[in-house]
Formats: sequence, C-alpha cells, structure tokens
Amino acid sequence: MSTASESRQAKVIAELRVFIKKVLSDPTVAVKCVEIARKHRGKPNAHQLMADEISASTTVRIPEQWSEADKMFLDILDDVLDDEEALY
Repeated sequence: MSTASESRQAKVIAELRVFIKKVLSDPTVAVKCVEIARKHRGKPNAHQLMADEISASTTVRIPEQWSEADKMFLDILDDVLDDEEALY
C-alpha cells in the first residue's frame, strides 16, 4: 500500500472514530440521522439534502466538500434503509 493510500485510509478511520464517539455519547444522533435519511430518500440530490439537514440538526458536521468518510456514512444510511425495507 502506498504512503498516500495509507494516509487517506488513516484520515477516514480518524473521521469515523470521531463520528462513532458522537453517536455513543448521544444515542439520539443515530436515530435522528436515520429519520432524516428516511425523509429524503428517493429525492433528487438526496445525499446532499441528508448532509445539509444532519449538519443543521445534529452534532454531526458534514462539510460541503465530502470526505471519503462522509460519503461512506451517507452510503451506510442508504444501507440501513435498504435493510429496513427488506424487513417489510
């Protein structure tokens, strides 16, 4: 693995650690993020809408320029909603 790749991976891990700490310190964050994702699912620019509302209404901040960790978080929200739909 190249040094640039290792550096990128370390940054993603660090960002995810910060997010996980926020979720563990305030369990309402996860619930609120899923509610927001559910509300915007299927809309044009759904991820942007989710990111904007999550940033505005929780302690999670998703900047205008998304990092790999931000993209991964938004994709995981989609996965959670896919799993939720599969149950019904």
